[in-house]
Amino acid sequence: MPELRESLGHRYLQATKCSREGRERQAPPVIQRTERWKTYPEAEKVKLPRTWPEQGADFLSILQHRRSVRDFVAKPMSLEELALLLWASQGITGQVGSFFFRTAPSAGALYPMETYLAIQRVDGLDPGIYHFDVQGFRLERLSVLSPGQPLADACLGQGFMAQAPVNFIWTAIFRRNMVKYGHRGLRYILLDAGHICQNLLLAAGFLGLGGCPVAAFFDDEVNGLLGVDGQEESVLYLASLGRKG
Repeated sequence: MPELRESLGHRYLQATKCSREGRERQAPPVIQRTERWKTYPEAEKVKLPRTWPEQGADFLSILQHRRSVRDFVAKPMSLEELALLLWASQGITGQVGSFFFRTAPSAGALYPMETYLAIQRVDGLDPGIYHFDVQGFRLERLSVLSPGQPLADACLGQGFMAQAPVNFIWTAIFRRNMVKYGHRGLRYILLDAGHICQNLLLAAGFLGLGGCPVAAFFDDEVNGLLGVDGQEESVLYLASLGRKG
C-alpha cells in the first residue's frame, strides 16, 4: 500500500538498509566525536548510596554480570529453556478487552514485532527457521535448511552466529504500529525491539546462558532467509543464544 511506503519512517528504513553492494560504495558520514560522559560542573552534587536490598539479589546479580557472549559450546539448548526465553521476551501476561499484554511494553499495545528463530541445536527440534506464534505459544517451522552459516554470512560474516544453538531474529510489521502513529511510529517500533531484546538477555542470564545482540546485517539477505518482503515486514534486530564457552 503506497501510504505506508510514503511515510518518513518507512523511507528512512529503506534508505539506511545495508547491502553488500552499498557497503562497497557508500562511506559513512564523517561526524565529529563528542564527550563520553555528560556532567554539569556547576550543579549541586548528591552522592548516591551503593547498598541494595537483599530481596531480589539474584536479579541484581544478573544485571551486574550481563555481558555480550560470542563463544558458545556445542551443547544443545533444551526445549524448556527455549520456551522460557520466548515467554520472557514476547509472552502474553494478561488481557483487558481486546488488548493482550506481554512481558515487554509496546506503544499502544500494538506489538508490531515478530520473532523468528534460526535453530541449530535444541533438544526435540529439527534444525530450521521457525516463527513464534505468540497467541498459540507454539513454533511454526518455515524451513528445513540448517540456518547457522547462511545467517552468519548474511550478518557480515559473524562466525559465532553459525555456532550458536539458537539465533533470535526480530522483524517488524510496520503497518501494525504506523496506522496509529504515522511517521513517529518507527521510533516506537525501534523501542519495542530494544525492550524485547533486553528481556531476552536477562532471561538468558537467569538460565545461565550467554547471548549477544546483533544489529549488523544485510537487510534483504536476512529477509530472504525468513521469506518476508522487506517492505511491509523487515528484519530489525537479532540475538545469538547458547551456553557460554
